Formats: sequence, structure tokens, C-alpha cells
Amino acid sequence: MNFTHWLYSLSPSPTLLLFLIAAIALLESFAVIGIVIPGVVLLSAAASLAGHQAVAIWMVLIAGVIGAFIGDALSFWLGRTQRARIPHWWPFTRHPAWLERGHAFFARYGTFSIAFGRFVGPVRPFIPLIAGMMSMSSRRFTLVNLVSALAWAPVYLLPGYWLGRSWEELAMMPPGAERWLLSLTLALLALGLLFSWFRYQLGSEGRLHGWLERQQAEHAKLGTIWRAFRSPAPAEAFPLASMALLLTSLLGLIAWTTWVLIHNGPLPMDRDIHELAGMIEQRWLVGSSHTLAEIGDKLGITVLMAPWLLWLLWARRFASLLHLGGAIAAVGLINIAFKRLAGRARPDTPDYLTGSLSYPSAHTSTIVVVIGLTAAFAAQVMPQRYRAYAYWTAILVCAPMALSRLVIGVHWASDLIGGALLGLVVCAITRISYQRYQRIGRETPPWAWLGAASVVLITLRVLLFPPV
Repeated sequence: MNFTHWLYSLSPSPTLLLFLIAAIALLESFAVIGIVIPGVVLLSAAASLAGHQAVAIWMVLIAGVIGAFIGDALSFWLGRTQRARIPHWWPFTRHPAWLERGHAFFARYGTFSIAFGRFVGPVRPFIPLIAGMMSMSSRRFTLVNLVSALAWAPVYLLPGYWLGRSWEELAMMPPGAERWLLSLTLALLALGLLFSWFRYQLGSEGRLHGWLERQQAEHAKLGTIWRAFRSPAPAEAFPLASMALLLTSLLGLIAWTTWVLIHNGPLPMDRDIHELAGMIEQRWLVGSSHTLAEIGDKLGITVLMAPWLLWLLWARRFASLLHLGGAIAAVGLINIAFKRLAGRARPDTPDYLTGSLSYPSAHTSTIVVVIGLTAAFAAQVMPQRYRAYAYWTAILVCAPMALSRLVIGVHWASDLIGGALLGLVVCAITRISYQRYQRIGRETPPWAWLGAASVVLITLRVLLFPPV
């Protein structure tokens, strides 16, 4: 607490803070420099200080937009005027693949690469530079640069800003909550990094996958198992990553559920974290949590997935339809069984949840299945080096959905962990089973149209059908 006040006492003036935000945004967007500096961390810290000082949010966003716009504009100008020299500059002489990757990204997405590239880490600092080298129209670049900067600033600045506004409440934690919160955060971060590394090793380009392929070629029994689960599509690898995910998440679910049943009530950490969540009084956060609750309930999931299931039916993709629909139905039935087994009461039971038990969180397990499978299918058609982004995006979507259950007080923290593990088990089983039914050369789903339909339907659900 004292350290927090001391840290904020060092905060610069509002004017200097706005200048720092603009400068960091500029450097984050500038060619090469943007990949070296920890721009996200610095922007979050500066925005947090601005929120703590109650600097007007519109001024913070304008500072970020100006910095991002100028950074990309300078990179574009540099590419336009120095196109012949840039390949001979350091660090491109040492890492020529950086320019090659940026060229490929620009060639694939054209004008839209300016907007997309601002949010894609590996190519973000190079796309404006390459756009200039490729003699893109200055007027077109300026327009796209401005629009993308307007979209980029809220994504990078608002989380830190609202953290700064809420810090006084978060700093006054009940005894024990800080220890549990820090432990869970570090554990989730470590597990995420471990999963990313492990999944790459088990992918077709990983060393562990190569070693296992050699082993199955030398041992007949292992080769029989390998061929039983391998997709008939020649380009598809044995689902080692899904197998590993199934094993680890199933063991974790069994161990975690056993611990929950032994305690016969909330775990020690549950009460501390529940008390902490109850201290959060930010109206926007509570309102957002209720909206996420509506998105993740039975009606919300139904309308969210309806366009995708209908398209699969229309396209006669019956294997995909049965696996996706079956996964959603299976996680619902398993949740019912687990809730009856645990018999744990909720910390708070609103009228629309009367008769519903707590462990595990059905919202969390269902959204993990829906978003997790979506990420898995999307990653399947992406280059190997970009697949991790699909999974990290899924994590960023699922985490707020799960945490919203804590904010509105209808679940214990251990419910969320159990729900996430259950969702991962169902995802892994679904992927392993579907591996046998994959076919190459099939029609690609209209991602944009189906996604837009889901957004429209879920918006109507939130606006017109609140829970009763």
C-alpha cells in the first residue's frame, strides 16, 4: 500500500504524461525500434498513471493516436525515400527474413495490411516501411494509417487507464487476496508460455514431433497407434498436441476436482478472492461483466453459434457439424453431472440462477470449448509461425468471460479453474476425433460473414432478451 502511494507520487505532470504516451506510441510504431522496446508495457504503465491522476480519457487517446500516426508516417516516409538502401542497413543485413516476412504480409493483404499489421507483433514495425518501399499511394496510406491508429489507441491504452482509475480499490486488498491473486497470475502466465512452447515442439516442425515420428517408424506397435489417429490428409500431422492437451488437462481436472470435493465448500483462496472481487465498484466493469454473462449463457451461446452450425449444415460438412455441435452438447451434459457430484452452493444466487450449483463454471467451460475449437480450426489453415496468435487470442477472449463470473459474484475462483480444465478436455477429445475426418481442398467458410452474423445476433440477444 505504501509502495503504491510512493510509486504514484513519482508520477509526472499530466502534460508530461500525455507527451510520454505520444512518444512511446511513436516509437512503438516506428520501423525496427518498435520490435525492440517493450511498448505495450510502457504504454500500459503510462496510461495507468494517467488514469490515477484522472487525466481526461479523450486526451490520453488523442495522444496515443497522434504518436501512432506519426510513427507509421515516418516509417512510410523512410521507406519511400531510402528504399534502395534499407536492405543494406543493420539489422536487415543480419536478419533479411524480417523484410521478407513483411513483404509477404503486404503482398497478401495489400492496403489492409496497414491496419492489420498494427496489431500483428512480428510485422508491426515493418509494414509502413515496406508500404513506402513498394510506392503505395501517400493519400491511401494516410487514410488507412489514421483509421488504424484510431482503432489501435483504445486497445492499447484503455486497460492501463482503467487500472489506474481502479487502483485505489485494488490496492486495498483483503488479507491473503494479494498472495492468491499473484500466484494465480504467475501460474497462468507460466502455463500459457509452457503450452505455446510445448505445442510448437509437438507440431510438424518441432523437434519432439520429429523424434516421435522416428520412433513410430522403428516400432511396429507405436506405428499402428500413430496411423490410427493420423488424418487421411497427407499434409496433416499426428495430433500429438491434442493428445498432450488431453492428458494434461484431464489429469489436472481430476486432481482439481478431487481437491474441491475434499474441502466440501469454498477453498481458502476462494473467500479471499471473492472478497476482493466484491470491493470492485467500477460501474463500467460490473456492467460489462453482466453483458458477458448474457453472452455466455445458453441463449447467448445458441445465437452465437447458430450461423456457423447452419453454414456447416448447408455446406454438407456433417463431420464438422457433429463434432462442433456434439462438443457443445457434451460440455453442457458433463457440467450438469459435475455440479450434482460437487453439490457446491454459489457465493451469490440471483433469481435467474435459482437451483443452479456452482462447480464447475458452465460459462467458462462452454466458452473455452467454443472459442478454443474456433482457434484450433483457424490455426489449422495458418502458417506454423502464426498459429500461436490464434491461441493467444482465444485466451484473451476466454479470460474476461471467466473473470466476469467473479465480478458479479456467482462463482468461486476454483469454479473457473475447474470449468477451464473441463473445456480443454472436451476441446482435446473433439480435435483428436475430428482428425480422422479432415479433408483437403474443401470450401473455406466465409469467416467475415459468419462472424458478422454472430455479432449481430449476440447484440440483439443482449439488448432484447436480458436474463430473468
